[in-house]
Amino acid sequence: MSSLPVLSRDEEWQPPTPEEQLDHLASIQQIRQLPYRYALFLDSRDMDQLMELFSPVVQVGKDKVGREHLREWYVSAMSRLDRTIHFVGNHVLNFVDADHASGVVYCRDEVESNGRWRVGHLQYWDTYERVGGRWYFVRRGYNRWAVGDELVRANSTSDGQALTTGELPQLWPSWDEFWAEHGQDRLGS
Repeated sequence: MSSLPVLSRDEEWQPPTPEEQLDHLASIQQIRQLPYRYALFLDSRDMDQLMELFSPVVQVGKDKVGREHLREWYVSAMSRLDRTIHFVGNHVLNFVDADHASGVVYCRDEVESNGRWRVGHLQYWDTYERVGGRWYFVRRGYNRWAVGDELVRANSTSDGQALTTGELPQLWPSWDEFWAEHGQDRLGS
């Protein structure tokens, strides 16, 4: 399971000077390009460009570090699929300091495998770092709400067809807190 990103406005780092505020705005734009480029490079299977979006010391699983291991993982995962379409939506950022941030990115993905299209809804939970003036993904985890046949309403990922690290919305602590407070149990929480 991906670690839950911190997304509180009250605790977000804010740049103190006008120069740092301008840099902060430029950083927001650079970071927001990462998920768009990720979708493009993943869907076009451009593994060289995809790897350039990640820190050279990207964590891969629990015990591997580096782009070469990440590339192996993506090649293995994407070679099991035919065509893919990743449509990036909402992107919320939280800065820890001038060079470190986290974010949540919404995505609708369409995946073809053996001539069958499946549609899914997911969130990426990202960690970003600026190194040498350039922003990178340090960690990119994803969690699904649902996946289903293109012509059938999407359902939970429990059918084993989707790569996933957890199901949404149950991964958000606020989900269970909300329903506990309002006396109802929803979506199998």
